[in-house]
Amino acid sequence: MQSPATDLATKTREAHALLNQLYGVQEIYGRADPMHELIGTILSHRTTHANEVTAYRTMRERFPTWEQVRDAPLPDLIDAIKTANYPEVKAPYIQNVLAHIIRERGDVSIDFLRDLSTEAAMKWLTDLPGIGLKTATLLLLFNFRKPVLPVDTHVHRVTQRVGLIGPKVSAEKAYAMLLAYLPQDAKDLFNFHKHFYWHGQRICTWYTPKCHECVLRDMCDYYQSGGTMMLSSTPVPKSKRVGSALKSDSRVAKE
Repeated sequence: MQSPATDLATKTREAHALLNQLYGVQEIYGRADPMHELIGTILSHRTTHANEVTAYRTMRERFPTWEQVRDAPLPDLIDAIKTANYPEVKAPYIQNVLAHIIRERGDVSIDFLRDLSTEAAMKWLTDLPGIGLKTATLLLLFNFRKPVLPVDTHVHRVTQRVGLIGPKVSAEKAYAMLLAYLPQDAKDLFNFHKHFYWHGQRICTWYTPKCHECVLRDMCDYYQSGGTMMLSSTPVPKSKRVGSALKSDSRVAKE
């Protein structure tokens, strides 16, 4: 008999294979400049990609060098990135990160991370003020091809609904659990992240997941429960969850 962990590892790889077939295997890609990736990821939190791009572009137009961003009057930097949600929170983080990098490295570059071990690079990044696991893993995977797995809100929600992680597992704990189930290969982990991210955006959405379109529904704990599972990734009222999607599912089945 297989252990629960072995069963979950098998289920995780099966779900990964289905999404590989659906979305196609991608080559790793990211922004060419690691500093752009780092600061862009800070800006991207809780905002749309379009708003992130606008905020970054405006910031660099007003403050062409990273030293100018670091030294900018805080109200001016907040105004420059105002299209990103919570600019009053993100602006001090950006300035603190830049100050820390310049003070420690003597230059605004993090290219040296390429030559560090995954563990050392992760520790260095997460020691920066305001840089957490999600930002660090995105940067290390996308720019430096390190075998790590970013778990954002979409990846967390989909893996939790399908039942690859428990209903109360946080995104931080999900990182270690999912990583243990998958091959320690950067390209494989990149595709897992991108595919579950896209699936969360397009199919397994927050309020009304499109269960009738989902290739994972036969293995999905949330679907099999009729949308009654309480999950830490989707703390919304029952009336807002999957019920409407399941009703449309039954109509499709009848048709």
